[in-house]
Amino acid sequence: MRYAAGVTPTRPLILDCDPGHDDAVALALALARPELRVLAVTTVAGNAGLDRTTRNALRVLTLLGRTDVPVAAGADRPIVREPWAPVGFHGESGLDGADLPEPAVPALSVTALELATTTLRAAAEPVTIVATGPLTNVALLLRAAPGLAGRIAEISLMGGSLSQGNTTASAEFNIWADPEAAEIVFESGIPIRMAGLDVTHQALMLPPDIARLDGLGTRAGRVFADLMRFFAVHHRERYGWDGPPIHDAVAVAWLADPDLVRSERLRVDVETAGIHTRGRTVADREGLSGRPANADVGLDIDRERLIDLVVDAVGSFR
Repeated sequence: MRYAAGVTPTRPLILDCDPGHDDAVALALALARPELRVLAVTTVAGNAGLDRTTRNALRVLTLLGRTDVPVAAGADRPIVREPWAPVGFHGESGLDGADLPEPAVPALSVTALELATTTLRAAAEPVTIVATGPLTNVALLLRAAPGLAGRIAEISLMGGSLSQGNTTASAEFNIWADPEAAEIVFESGIPIRMAGLDVTHQALMLPPDIARLDGLGTRAGRVFADLMRFFAVHHRERYGWDGPPIHDAVAVAWLADPDLVRSERLRVDVETAGIHTRGRTVADREGLSGRPANADVGLDIDRERLIDLVVDAVGSFR
């Protein structure tokens, strides 16, 4: 999407998330960027159970002074599968490693589905959904209110991979966690941006970047630096990396800065039947199926530019 020179667009968003360290970064980025306007936050079970991901979203919003943003809890389990949370990545709370405040406000008493449908109906223009967790809430929305699909401008999601997985040899966690939901989303006909592991594994926050967060001299800067240090431990032990990938931030940053990511338009299908390939995102790069492309798939990212966006975003909060 391109805009006339001098015009700053404001893209309305619903952020569907499962905080999660990288979800916290995505939240800060979405709230800080002038190109984006967060209308609502919905939560899903993923990096932790639903009660914890919802509490974590509220804690991050409290830290950032944005308790005006409505939050509603959604699905506590996949549509079909048994739930599983990767405790090693994010700790018992789902957001271990930093002194986050307790929520200053509760979540709404309505469900994520109710908040999303109300938000879509009330918006003056189509709304972009940013999905940084399993796609259960988004799929349930599309099934329960198919008439609102036209009110969704696009879906920018963190999930999938063209190569190796991170939960199994074949699959990335968000898609693996609820492949049936992911299949519904990819088959929806709604424009999709897929920030998968191919691009998000390039989005590392390295020690000098974490030092920049610390150097902001603010509570938000210290908290995010501590979160990144905790998140780095698992990735150092598993991959030997010097810093953690801020996966979910890519799905937000790509919207704020469309030239940040190099992508390819591809047909992507989700494997739901395979024993060893559950949740694999299968890209038809040669068009062998004859089916139309349904996603812009991220391939490469300007890492330094991404880090600048993140540090600037965190720096805008006290």
